[in-house]
Order: sequence, then structure tokens, then C-alpha cells
Amino acid sequence: MALVSVDDVRAARELLREVIEPTPLVRSRVLSELIGGPVYLKCENLQRTGSFKIRGAYVRIARLSDAERARGVVAASAGNHAQGVALAASMLGAKATVYMPEGAPLPKVAATRGYGADVVFPGPTVDDCLAAAQRHAEEHGAVLIHPFDHPDVVAGQGTIGLEILDRLPDVRTVVGAVGGGGLMSGVAVALKGAVAETGGPDIKVVGAQAKRAAAFPASLAAGRPVRVEVQPTMADGISVGRPGDLTYDLVTELLDAVVTVTEESISQALLLCLERAKQVVEPAGAAGVAALLEHSYAVRTPVVVLLSGGNIDPLLLSKVLRHGLAGAGRYLVVRCRLHDRPGALVTLLGELAELGVNVLDVMHERVAARLHVEEAEVLMHLETRGADHCEEVLTRLRDKGYTLVQT
Repeated sequence: MALVSVDDVRAARELLREVIEPTPLVRSRVLSELIGGPVYLKCENLQRTGSFKIRGAYVRIARLSDAERARGVVAASAGNHAQGVALAASMLGAKATVYMPEGAPLPKVAATRGYGADVVFPGPTVDDCLAAAQRHAEEHGAVLIHPFDHPDVVAGQGTIGLEILDRLPDVRTVVGAVGGGGLMSGVAVALKGAVAETGGPDIKVVGAQAKRAAAFPASLAAGRPVRVEVQPTMADGISVGRPGDLTYDLVTELLDAVVTVTEESISQALLLCLERAKQVVEPAGAAGVAALLEHSYAVRTPVVVLLSGGNIDPLLLSKVLRHGLAGAGRYLVVRCRLHDRPGALVTLLGELAELGVNVLDVMHERVAARLHVEEAEVLMHLETRGADHCEEVLTRLRDKGYTLVQT
């Protein structure tokens, strides 16, 4: 018997019919050109609470008994599941307590509280939060709403797959972010189950994990869920140290591949979404696009990429955009040593002006242990036009005798 079936997903869709609106499916010209075939973006960043999480959270809480809801619900989340649980609980008349990691993005914390939940910060990681939430459930009789490892949650997230089939029945590949695995296992249940019923062409399902928090590749290699030590990643929403037992089984059975993506690819994907698709996404929400940038060989067109969330702190957004611009060769930070004499800095800036470089910031240092008495050093933040322009700038300055240290 299947752990979760396409009929479970259809039943979840009925529960959600008056709660959410199907999100847009938008064709991406730039990604279509990159892949050489049609690519569409499934914009769950435009969903209520800013991510797909409301789907699974609402289905899970709606299926509790009145007595269970009266005891309250508890959850652990870096932010998106927190908001989904908080809103769903308020709609269904249940008190919600949410454990969030220290340093969780302030907009996510504020939104979770705004939906009526009590927020507690037990430690620095999502796994710390999950352990604290489990203790809370045992001590207070509250029902733990797991972020991914429950059939109702998986079925709720899987409703995205049905929406994709409604709009694009000839889809051949679906790519999206994987943290604990609830989203992509649910989508795979819906897609693969529907194909099995109709006998249509197979649909490939590909998950994308941040390389710094990639529990699934290690678990799949081990043949069981294993815990990995996660490193800091901008994609905090998918930073999960161990897959769920249920989601591991579903991913093993149904996903065609789980690939990893670098921080550089994630930042470039976020920049592409903002600049070319006009979609504000968080780093975890852009992981599927990053997978296309790194692993385009793994897909068949038409492709749908899930933009799973759009809840990003504006301060983080500015940092990630800078990172993405640097990766795209449009933002250059360089240290330049020059002779400490009158007019030397003006001459340097004149060279940059001739090259069409926009100087964003300059820090001029004349006294430091690393400098000779006759030397000065300038730290410059430069706006450039691409990788070739960066190389032209660096080559010209070296040819003029400047000593450069790229940072």
C-alpha cells in the first residue's frame, strides 16, 4: 500500500479549495533559451504566507479532531512552515506555538506572530527547534505539526503537482527545492500517480539541495536516513540535517534525482528571478532555478521550476544580490596598491573612468604594517558590465603597473 497516494492529494485539494488560490505558472524566456526548450516558473512565492507551506499545514490541522485542536498545535521552522502553521491554526481555531531558530529572519518572525502564534527561540538550528517542539508536545499535550514528515503534510504540498498538470499537462520535468523532502515527495506523488492512471509519458522529478546542507545525497548513498552536519547557507529554509523517515521513502521511490547547488548558483538564481522574471524569492525558493543553472543536462522540456518561497529579509536580499552580481561579473571588489604621492588616486580613478567603470565606494589607506612607507592601498567596490569587462579592468590596471588583490 502506498505511503501517500494521488487520491490523498486530491482529497487534500478539496480541503484547500476555499483556503488558497492556485498560483501562477509563468513562462521564463531567459531560462527557456538557456535550456533550449520551454521552462515555466510555478510561483509559490505568491501563495498566502509567501510560500507553499500553508498547503500542508492547513491539511494537517484540519484533519485533527476537535479535542486535538483544543490542546493546541506546535511547530518548528526557520520561517515559512511557521507562518503556514500560524495562519492555518488561526483559521481553524487552534492555539499555535512555534519554535524558530535564533537569528531567524525578522520579517518571518513578525509575520508568524502577526498570524497569532507564540514564538520561542530554543537554539541556532531547525533541528534544535524540532527537538524543543517535540518536548513541548509531550509536556503540554499539543499536536506537533511536523514541517515535512507526515502524510497529511505531504499530501497538502502535493496539490502543487495537480495544479501543474491542470495548466501544463505535457510537462516532462519538475524541479524544486528539497529540505526535509515534503514538497518534492508530495509533488512526485501527484505527478507520478496521475501518469500511472492515464498511461501518459513519464514525468521526471528532480530535487535541489543546498550543497552546504545536503542530507539526501548522503542518506541515499547510505540506504537510510542519516544526519549530516549542515554548514551555514543562505538557503535557511532548506537547511535540514536529516530527512524524514516518510519523506526518505517517498524520495527514494519517486524522485529521479537529487542534485546539490552552490551558494554562488543560488545567489545568481535569485538575481535572475528578480531581474528577468520580476519575482522576489528567498534563497531556498530559488534553489530549483539554481539547479537548472548547474544541472541543465538533468531535465527534459517542458520544465516547471518551483519558486517555493518569497519571504526574504531585505537586508539579506541586498547581500545576496551583491553576491549574485559579483558571480555574474557585474560587481567587483578589488584592493589596489599604488605609490603614495599627490595625484596617484586621481590617476587611478581616471583609468577606471576611461574603462567605463562605476566606482561605488573607495577606502584609501596610507598607514598599515603591510604597506611600505611609499605605498598606499585603495579598497574599491566597482560596478562592471560582466565577466569580460571585469577581466578588461584587471588587465588594464596590471598593465599600468598597479598591484591588485582581488577580494
